[in-house]
Amino acid sequence: MAGNDIMNLIELIYQQIEEAKAPALRPGMSIVDRDDLLNLLDELKAQLPMELKRAQELLATRDKFIEETRRDAERLLRQAELEAKSKISESEILHTAKERARQIVARAEERSRQLYQVANEYAEDALARTEEAVQAALDEVKQSRVRFRSAAAAKMQEQREKLEKKPPLEAGGKENRS
Repeated sequence: MAGNDIMNLIELIYQQIEEAKAPALRPGMSIVDRDDLLNLLDELKAQLPMELKRAQELLATRDKFIEETRRDAERLLRQAELEAKSKISESEILHTAKERARQIVARAEERSRQLYQVANEYAEDALARTEEAVQAALDEVKQSRVRFRSAAAAKMQEQREKLEKKPPLEAGGKENRS
């Protein structure tokens, strides 16, 4: 099921971030394998259209069921009316047939409404969970970018400081020892 695949991918992203090693001088920072995280995010992105397609398929199935139920109800109503017409001389039978047809139609319409509501709730829930999962992954990626930039800036500053402490080289390529 795609919903589980999406959650598994998000868990893998969290796991990689949690297991990331901290640089020696920055214990609050983590270094992650950028390519691995981007690959996981690409997989997550590829799974989302499948989840949306499944929700659309569910809606199409719901609409088909509603239409079939409506046709069945109309057929049953026509059948009940035909039966009632053939026994028109007996008004009680006619009344019973119409009442039965009305009850069948009412049950079919109620069932149709219930299925419509359940399908809508499922689709809404699936889309909400997907949106939350994507938002959580996006937030984590944004936080990782901020930490990465901070770590990179600190490393650059450290390199600059090392370079500033080295004595300048003479024109011949040798260090000035005076």
